[in-house]
Amino acid sequence: MDRAPDTTLHTATRTPLHSERLDLLPLTPEHADELAAALADPALHTFTGGHPATPAEWRARCARLAAGSPDPAEAWGNWVLRLRADGALTGYVQATVHPAAAAAELAWVVGTPWQRRGLATEAARTLLTHLTAAGLTTAVAHIHPDHHASAHTAQALGLHPTPHTVDGEIRWQADLPHP
Repeated sequence: MDRAPDTTLHTATRTPLHSERLDLLPLTPEHADELAAALADPALHTFTGGHPATPAEWRARCARLAAGSPDPAEAWGNWVLRLRADGALTGYVQATVHPAAAAAELAWVVGTPWQRRGLATEAARTLLTHLTAAGLTTAVAHIHPDHHASAHTAQALGLHPTPHTVDGEIRWQADLPHP
């Protein structure tokens, strides 16, 4: 018996995933110290604002994210990216899933030492493929107009810029075929 898409999408946010070079592992507070080190470059905040989080800030954030959304109408999926070649934790991908609408907002961050290797695209594509198989029909990302690397990742995923902006970021969107 097939499960309803909303149940499948909720469950899909807690599944480990694998790509050619990466293991995408559900984020836990135990990843905090590695995330703080991997994402310590202030340049990562050029388009999003803020500053690199401390290990304590990451622990609190990881605990909050791992607990899941307080809104039963959405599910949070957060995966750290573990590079299999050397075991390094290189960043993360996220999906805020709205199962009733079969839609998700995607985000990705890769630490500066691992950029320009296609890891963000590989991880985000793996996530998108996984969620599409679980019933996702619409993918969205919000990207600063000057963040060309993220725009390139969005394009590689099949997302297209829309005329809509949210907090100064362009909404990118793709309507996905049913699997």
